[in-house]
Amino acid sequence: MADKNQQVYPLAPANGYRRSDGESLSEDELKRKKRIKCFAYIGIFIVFQIAVMTVFGLTVMKVKTPKVRLGTSTLTGFTSSSAAPSFSTTFNTQIRVKNTNWGPYKFDEGVVTFMYQGTSVGTFTVPKGKAGMRGTKKVNAVVSLNTDALTTSSTLGTELNGGVLTLTSQAKLTGKVELMLIMKKKKSASMSCTIQINVSEQTVRSLQCK
Repeated sequence: MADKNQQVYPLAPANGYRRSDGESLSEDELKRKKRIKCFAYIGIFIVFQIAVMTVFGLTVMKVKTPKVRLGTSTLTGFTSSSAAPSFSTTFNTQIRVKNTNWGPYKFDEGVVTFMYQGTSVGTFTVPKGKAGMRGTKKVNAVVSLNTDALTTSSTLGTELNGGVLTLTSQAKLTGKVELMLIMKKKKSASMSCTIQINVSEQTVRSLQCK
């Protein structure tokens, strides 16, 4: 018969260790913090992806209008007459098609027209071509300029006597910018230039394009 004074002890856990309520709460708190960190990382990743896509859309995927301009120009064989106002010369220049996009610009054949007081004094045909990604397509041009199609003009004689002849030049190229090999955007490159010729020195005094 058992001793009535024998002390009864509670059974110990099978692993020999009993977890207190405080320790259980601590582990739950750690799990909760891990979940919060996980959600925070996911949120940061999403924000980062949105930022990357926004920058990509505003830079790489933004299609800009290419530019066409005249490069350094010279004259050869310049002759003029102020008595019966006229001139003729060979205009040596370079047509430059500048493409600042992250994809090539393919353009169709176009015409560059040189004018005096709105009347054509010479033209040059730009063959179809391609300006590479963030590149410039250069086309050498030799253009014969003369007043054969020009009617009598009092201003021409005045300019020739004054020593400075002012011409203008215009061009428009149509084509498409290709991005990522899947997107094509129609763009037209246009040009308007003012050319001043020093009559006595037979040189290009100034050339401004926009």
